[in-house]
Amino acid sequence: MTGPTYTIDVHHVTRVEGHGNIRVNVRNGEVEDVRLMISEANRFFESFTRGMRPHEIPWIVGRICGICCVGHQLAATKAVEDAQKIAVSDQTKLLRKLLNDSQFIQSHVLHVYFLAVPDYVGVPSVLPLAKTHPDVVRRALALKKLANDYTAVMGGRMLHPMANTLKGWRKLPDLRELEKIRDRLVAAVPDLQETVGTMTSLSIPPYERETEFVSLKHPDEYALYDGLVYSSDTKTSVPVSEYRNVTNEFTVAHSTTKWSRWHRESYAVGALARVNNNFDQLRPEAKEAAEAMGLKVPCFNPYMNNVAQVVETIHCAFNSVEMIEALLQSGLAEEDISYKPTAGRGFGATEVPRGILFHDYAFDGTGRCVDANAVIPTSQNINNIEQDMRAFVPRMLPDLSRDDITLRLEMLLRAYDPCISCSVHMLDVEFVD
Repeated sequence: MTGPTYTIDVHHVTRVEGHGNIRVNVRNGEVEDVRLMISEANRFFESFTRGMRPHEIPWIVGRICGICCVGHQLAATKAVEDAQKIAVSDQTKLLRKLLNDSQFIQSHVLHVYFLAVPDYVGVPSVLPLAKTHPDVVRRALALKKLANDYTAVMGGRMLHPMANTLKGWRKLPDLRELEKIRDRLVAAVPDLQETVGTMTSLSIPPYERETEFVSLKHPDEYALYDGLVYSSDTKTSVPVSEYRNVTNEFTVAHSTTKWSRWHRESYAVGALARVNNNFDQLRPEAKEAAEAMGLKVPCFNPYMNNVAQVVETIHCAFNSVEMIEALLQSGLAEEDISYKPTAGRGFGATEVPRGILFHDYAFDGTGRCVDANAVIPTSQNINNIEQDMRAFVPRMLPDLSRDDITLRLEMLLRAYDPCISCSVHMLDVEFVD
């Protein structure tokens, strides 16, 4: 057999958080090897929490990521509260859901406009678009600014918010400022509609591979803050406390991040997984956007994750307006956030923009943390991304050049919106005197 022979070797794919390399070997028109190599050094973020008091942990672990800081804080808060047997009020749950929605809008707008769209219009970054498509860039900046301000109103500041704590809120949001956010969200609807228009104008690669989708699932709402762990393969859910039986982390020689698998060789988490698993619970406006952008469930095209992110952005915007209006009608009350530290182990999970996030903490009799674990969405996705690459490259070979295949593989990695450096962690740290 004759055919092209070459190597694709991309060191440090751009427009993703962290460092990842793509290597493909093609010999005589046959694919010999495809690897997604994560080259980040190990991070020991679980060890940071050992010896800490319960209420300190959520604020520290939020520093694992500057993009998903809200999600890490919320998942950790829920895990610590579970360990400490702390129940929270409906008001606190509502405030946390609002804070979480603000994070989703922030992150999805950032990724879709600034990291993904440039690939589809043939430019290396968003900067050239400021000249060729100034209205699009202004729209993106306006939506991002709105989301940043939304987080700041809810959490006290845009990055690493400090208002949320065990049992409640250290400083309640100003209802007048929250009303302004509601009005700005309503005023942003045309920009959201234009975003749908932008996405429909893009040519999404057609490649599909059936996989298992994993996400939270809740009987009463589109699950972003709370729920059980659901598999699209079994159509059943398990408690968050069984997360290790879900993730089944293991290592491979060419990657410093751990890999995950559940009912088959790999699974996917993130916006597309959530939309596939929970489509019926989306806001009507989000469902209409999905239809306009050609997203029909179940969807097995990972490139459509970017479309699913826009669907979720619209869902979160309209959902936020509804929740803010409920809060404005009910008002806010100061709550007792005191607690007495105790021994115990607890588990928490939330959805973050990149997928389901698990936190797990144990405390001794003095109320100090003695063990911790966090399983990040990207470490759950890396295995699935490589399986996608292995499936897609042979399909690309007959029709695409080496450069085009390289671009499609970079686009695939970016479509998953990975936080690569967050995904690399070690659980067992031995301190030597």
